[in-house]
Amino acid sequence: MSEKKAGAAAAAAGAGTSGEASTSQPKKTKKTKKTSESAIAKMYSPLLNSLFGQERQLVPEELDELSEAFKEFDYDQDGYLNYKDVADCMRTMGYMPTEMELIEIIQQIKMRLGGLIDFDDFCELMGPRMMEETAHMMGIKELQCAFRQFDSDGDGLITYDELKDAMKSLLGEKLKKGELDEMLKEIDLNGDGNVDFNEFVMMLSR
Repeated sequence: MSEKKAGAAAAAAGAGTSGEASTSQPKKTKKTKKTSESAIAKMYSPLLNSLFGQERQLVPEELDELSEAFKEFDYDQDGYLNYKDVADCMRTMGYMPTEMELIEIIQQIKMRLGGLIDFDDFCELMGPRMMEETAHMMGIKELQCAFRQFDSDGDGLITYDELKDAMKSLLGEKLKKGELDEMLKEIDLNGDGNVDFNEFVMMLSR
């Protein structure tokens, strides 16, 4: 009986020891992984919002589109649109405002802008509508526009310094070197120290 008890105690002690050894290492690994993932997540979510969210800045391609539409309806080329032409301009761009929206827009132009609207005011009017329509879209056109915001020298590669500058510009805060190193390590699939377009798409498609 005492032999059985001794054997059971030894077995229990052995199980406890092996259990502690096996659980302590995974806990450490899990904690390390969690820390790594949180550093990356900290950047990804705000980055996606700044590139594709509704509060982002208009990209050059969108400004060009607005400029072309504005010029088309600036009949006397004086740098202003008449409030009467704004509805036609919006429809030409593919926006179909309701009657109530048009009344509000026209009243705003008449009261605040004297019946005329310049290009800056036109962008202020149309910009939010453009961004709302494309919010969180990640088609090839949007991805290319986003890539160009990082690739400042236009050579088709995002360097470490370009990544650092773009992240600071887009997120409005300076990221720690370790966070950027971690990010570059995660997305630089071919290990050349740069991020090409395919790697960039993979980063944003996580």
